[in-house]
Amino acid sequence: MILLPNSRDAWKTDQFNETLKQELESVDPVSLPLQQNLALSSYVSDEPFSVMVIQSHEETRAILAKVGIIYSGVEAGCNCADDPTPIETQPEYCEVIMSIDKASAEATFIGPEES
Repeated sequence: MILLPNSRDAWKTDQFNETLKQELESVDPVSLPLQQNLALSSYVSDEPFSVMVIQSHEETRAILAKVGIIYSGVEAGCNCADDPTPIETQPEYCEVIMSIDKASAEATFIGPEES
């Protein structure tokens, strides 16, 4: 479960986008929908990721935000001792829509942005 109390509290202020970015960048990447949004690789790397808030709006019980996540993935090889292929990261990007419950500050991912 991802809780974003600072983002919820910053809603309707000039600090909302930056607060949401900082809170999301501090959560465990396993909690984010990165693996299912890979396009160029097969596994999410351990490298840091960054978030940008694209848009947000308020509904009755939640704040909805569309965010872009820039991260890295790796193509898994056989990892054999004699495999000369170095493990290289590939840049990955996804856009997701998330909901922040106004009462609990719990964040849920509704799904990827449809193109």
